[in-house]
Amino acid sequence: MQTNELRDKYLAFFETKGHTRRPSDVLVPTWDPSVLFTPAGMNQFKDHFLGKVKLDFTRAATCQKCLRTGDIDNVGRTAYHHTFFEMLGNFSFGDYFKRDAIHWTWEFLTDKKWLGIEPGRLSATVYQDDDEAYMIWEQDIKLPPARIVRMDEDENFWPASAPSQGPDGVCGPCSEIYFHPDDGNEVEIWNLVFAQFNRVGDPPKNLRPLPSKNIDTGMGLERTAAVLQGVETNYHIDILRPIVEAAADICGTAYEYRGETGRRLRRITDHVRACTFAIHENVYPGPNQAKYVVRRLLRRAVLDGHQIGLREPFLHKLVAVVAEAMRHPYPELSETVERVSGVIEKEEANFLGTIDAGLERIDRVFDEMQQKDRVTVDGAVAAELYQTYGVPPELFQTLAAERNFTFDWDGFDRAMQQHGIDSGAGQRELFKTGPMESLKRALHYTEFLGYESTESKAVVKGIVAGRAPDDRPCDKMNEIGHEQPVRLVLDRTPFYGESGGQVGDMGKITGPNFEFQVIDTQKDGDLLVHFGHLTQGEISEGVQVTAVVDTERRQAIRRAHSATHIMHYALQKNLGGHAQQQGSKVDEDWLRFDFTNPAAVGVDELAAIQQDVVERIEAAEPIVWQTLPLIEAREAGAMMLFGEKYPDPVRMVSMGSASMGAASKDQFSRELCGGTHLDSTGEVEAFEIVSEEGVSVGTRRVVALTGQRAQEHMETTRTILTDTAAKLGVALLEVPGAVKALSDRVRALKKQIAGGGPASEVSATEAGEPAETTSTAQAAPDYREIKSSLQNAARMLNVAAHDVPHRVTALMREVDELQQKLAERAAAGPLSADDLLAAAEAIGDTRVVIADTSGAGANLLRQLIDQLRQKESSVAVLLASREADDKVTLVAGISQDLQDRGVDAGQWVRATAAAVGGGGGGRADMAQAGGKHPEKLPEAFDVAREHIREMLAS
Repeated sequence: MQTNELRDKYLAFFETKGHTRRPSDVLVPTWDPSVLFTPAGMNQFKDHFLGKVKLDFTRAATCQKCLRTGDIDNVGRTAYHHTFFEMLGNFSFGDYFKRDAIHWTWEFLTDKKWLGIEPGRLSATVYQDDDEAYMIWEQDIKLPPARIVRMDEDENFWPASAPSQGPDGVCGPCSEIYFHPDDGNEVEIWNLVFAQFNRVGDPPKNLRPLPSKNIDTGMGLERTAAVLQGVETNYHIDILRPIVEAAADICGTAYEYRGETGRRLRRITDHVRACTFAIHENVYPGPNQAKYVVRRLLRRAVLDGHQIGLREPFLHKLVAVVAEAMRHPYPELSETVERVSGVIEKEEANFLGTIDAGLERIDRVFDEMQQKDRVTVDGAVAAELYQTYGVPPELFQTLAAERNFTFDWDGFDRAMQQHGIDSGAGQRELFKTGPMESLKRALHYTEFLGYESTESKAVVKGIVAGRAPDDRPCDKMNEIGHEQPVRLVLDRTPFYGESGGQVGDMGKITGPNFEFQVIDTQKDGDLLVHFGHLTQGEISEGVQVTAVVDTERRQAIRRAHSATHIMHYALQKNLGGHAQQQGSKVDEDWLRFDFTNPAAVGVDELAAIQQDVVERIEAAEPIVWQTLPLIEAREAGAMMLFGEKYPDPVRMVSMGSASMGAASKDQFSRELCGGTHLDSTGEVEAFEIVSEEGVSVGTRRVVALTGQRAQEHMETTRTILTDTAAKLGVALLEVPGAVKALSDRVRALKKQIAGGGPASEVSATEAGEPAETTSTAQAAPDYREIKSSLQNAARMLNVAAHDVPHRVTALMREVDELQQKLAERAAAGPLSADDLLAAAEAIGDTRVVIADTSGAGANLLRQLIDQLRQKESSVAVLLASREADDKVTLVAGISQDLQDRGVDAGQWVRATAAAVGGGGGGRADMAQAGGKHPEKLPEAFDVAREHIREMLAS
C-alpha cells in the first residue's frame, strides 16, 4: 500500500465512525508558547481536551505534520526514527472511550477493506493497573493473553511516569499495538492514550478521575507504511526512498543501507525534509528558538555531506525533490521551492566557509584531551567554537561521542549565557494551572462584541488579583490605588484582546458606585481578560457593568491595522509573493511589520510601496469582512499566515470591493484576520514609512505611521529640509547636491592638509558658506519630492533623515576648522622634506631635524619622516604640530642605523612630550605623543635636542 493511500484510508475510515476530518495544524505553531514545533497530533486540540472551548465536534481525525528533536541522535541509525514525520490520529473529547477506541483500531488494522494486516502479527501492551483495557483486548478482540503485555508507568502512561513523578494535570494510561514481521524486531505502530485522570500532588491517591474522559491516539504514518510495504526502514518507503537516492546522486556516491555513508544519506534526507517544511513556513535558520533548530538540522546535514566528500552547497538541490515527494498531501510546497532553496543554499555556504577551520580546531581539542587524559569536552571551548565557527554543540557532542568523549553541557550553557545567547532548546509548560485556567473551564469563552460596538452591558464572571504563580481569585475587591493590575473577566465585552499583532483596548468598566480603569486587554485562550485598576468603589463577582472602550484610541489602532493589510499587499506587489508577514505590531497610528525578503528593500522599491499604499488610501476603497468556512476562505484566495491558528469558520477581511460573496476582481487584499478595521481605506487618512531595516537573516522590518502621527511626521520632514536648505543657502530640492559638495569639500581639505600642500581657493558653497538661493520662480515641490530630497541627503551623510541638519552643521564647523588649519600651515611657511633637511643640525654623522610644523596632521608628519629617512641614511626627526590652543602632536622617527645602535624613538618622544604636559610612545623606529601646552614647545625642543645628543653619544 502506498503511503498516500494509507493516509487517505485512515482519515476516511474514521469519518465513517463520525469523526470530523481536520487539516494538519502548522508545523510551527506561533500561537502556542509551550512548544517550538508541533510535536503531536493532539496539540491543536489541547483546549478541547481541557474543556476550555466550546465544542463544535466531539470526534476528530487528522494527519499532523510533526517535528521532534529528542531522538535526533538516532536519526539515520535506526530504522524508524525521524525529526520530521506525520502522525495519524483520532481524538475523542468526552465522547467514546476505551472500548470503541480499541475496537476501531483493530478493525482498521485487520479488516481487508482497510489495511488487512494478519491478526496473528499484532500484539498489544497495556498499563499494569489498567484491567479495563486488558479485558477489552482479551475478551472483545480475542487477543491471546500471551500477546497482551502489562507495562509499568514509564512505558505505558502519558506523560511517562506521571503517577509518581508528575507533572500535575491531565494524564492517563496507554495501550500500544506492535507489528511482528517474519524476521527482525517488533515495530510499534499505534499508541492509544486514555486521558482519564487529573494528577494532583504526590502519590498515593493522587490520580483523580476526570469528569470527561478523552481519547488521543496516534499511528506513525512512515512506520506503518514501512510495515505495509515490507521494507526494512522507513527511509525505503515510496515517499522517502526517492529523496535518499537523489541525495546519493548529488553526493556522488552509491546508496547502500549498511555502512556509515548510508546512515549519512538517510540523515540528510530526514533533515532536508524537516527544514524544507519549516522554511516553507518562514522559519529561517537563526540563533534562537525554532530558528536555531532549523540551523542545527541544516548544519548537521551539511557536515554529513562534508564527511562524504562534498565541499560545495548541495542540500538546496534536494528541496524540489522533497516538494515532489510530498506533493499529494502538501501541494503548497511547490510554490516556495525557489525561496526555500535559496535560504538553504545561503546557510550551507556560510557554514562551509568555516567548517574546515572548525573541524581542525575540534581535532586539536581532541588531541589535547588525549594528551592530558581528559574525557569531557570543555563546555566553554564548545561555546567558543559555536560563536566563532558556527559549529552547533550537538555536532560537537556527536563527534566527541565517536571518540568516546563526554560533553560538558552545563559549562556550555554557562558560557552561552554570558554571551546572551539562547538556543531555545528547552520546551515550555504544556498544560498550565491556576485561577485563569479554572475560569477557562467554567466559562469556555468571552463573547466579543467589539466589531459592532465600543460599549456594552456585561456581567463580571471573574476577578483575579496578584501575579502568577501567587495569583488568586476574588469574590469582590475594594482596594483603591493597588500597584499590581487586577484582571477582570466578563461574560461579554467590546474590548479587543491583544492578538494577531494588534494591541489590546483601553477604556473603563463601570457599575453601581465603582469605576475600573482598563489599561490593557489580553486574550487567554478564548477568554478576554481586562487588566487594570479599581479607581473608586467596590467591584464584585456577578455584578452587572457597562464596558466602554476608548474610541479615539481604537480608531487610531484601526487606521494602523487596515494600513498594515494595504502595505502587505503593496509589499507583495513590488517584491514578490515571498514577502509574507513574519510578525507585526499595530498600535495607535503606528505599525511595525516584519516580512520575508532576502535583502534590504531598495530606495526606489520602498518609494513605490509607499506610493501604492497612498494611492489605495486616496481611492477610499471599501473594507468589508465576513465570516465563512475556512475552506471557502481558502478557495476565495485569502492570505493565510503560517503559524497562525485560525478558527473555523473564520473572519475574512477584504479591501477593494463591497461584494460579500465570492472574491471580486476588484478586491486587492483578502486576509484572514480577527482584528478591528476601518470601513474604508480613506479613513487611514495618511501613511508614512519611517524606516526599513533587517531583523534577522531573510527577515526585514518596516515601521510606518498613519493618521495624525503620519501627518506630524510629514510636517517635521518639511521643516527639517527647509532648515537644512537655509543652512546651505540652496533651494529645497538642491539640498542633496549641496550636501555632496560640502562632504567633498571636507574630504578635499583633509587630503590637502595630509599632503602638506598650500591652501587653495574654493567657492563659497563648497566651503559650506551660505550662497545665493536659487530662483523662487520654480513650482513648490510636492511632499514626495521633499521626502526624497531629505532621504538622499541622509544617505550621503550616512545618518537618519531627521539628523541631517545636525550633521550639516557639524560639517560646516569642520570646514571652518580645516580652513583655519590650512591658514596656520600657510603662515608657517613651506613644508617639505627638502626644506626640513636644509634646516637640520649635524651631530656626528647623523642629521637631526627638530621642527614646528603647525597645521600639519599626524599622518603628514609620519609621511615627512619617511621621506627624510629615504633621503638620509642616518637621520633623527622630531616634528611638532599645534592643533588647537590646548593641543600639540609630536611624532619622532629614526633611521635603521640608529635603531641598531640602541636609539629609541619612543623614549625620545616621551621625554619631549613631558615638557608640554603630555606623554606617549610607540615603536623604536617611529613613535607619537601628545601634549596640552603648545606654548611650551620651545622648551620641549630644547629637551629634544639634549635627549637626542645623549642617545647618540652613548
